Amino acid sequence: QVQLVESGGGLVQPGGSLRLSCAASGNILSIYPIRTMAWYRQAPGKQRESVATITSGGDTNYADVVKGRFTISGDNAKNTVLLQMNSLLLEDTAVYYCRVVVSNRVYWGQGTQVTVSS
Repeated sequence: QVQLVESGGGLVQPGGSLRLSCAASGNILSIYPIRTMAWYRQAPGKQRESVATITSGGDTNYADVVKGRFTISGDNAKNTVLLQMNSLLLEDTAVYYCRVVVSNRVYWGQGTQVTVSS
């Protein structure tokens, strides 16, 4: 099993910044490396969507709506992934979830609320 602990959500004004952090732990990680780490989000009444992904090799991918504003980074040694969110918009309001893939299994964090409001 893999446990994911997210932090960094909160309330911010439009144009502000937040940084989300996700730390993965579990005995299985000593055997199988994390292949991809990602952030997803789900706004009220909407489906969960991918925000940003990073592979163990450092390749990144972003949703078009966050390109140029969000930056994903990872630390393979610490099994952590960060999401730096700048120039936040009202429509970025959502619950943000960390997602990792280990040995072809998908694990999700509990989610952290990000609210962008004036």
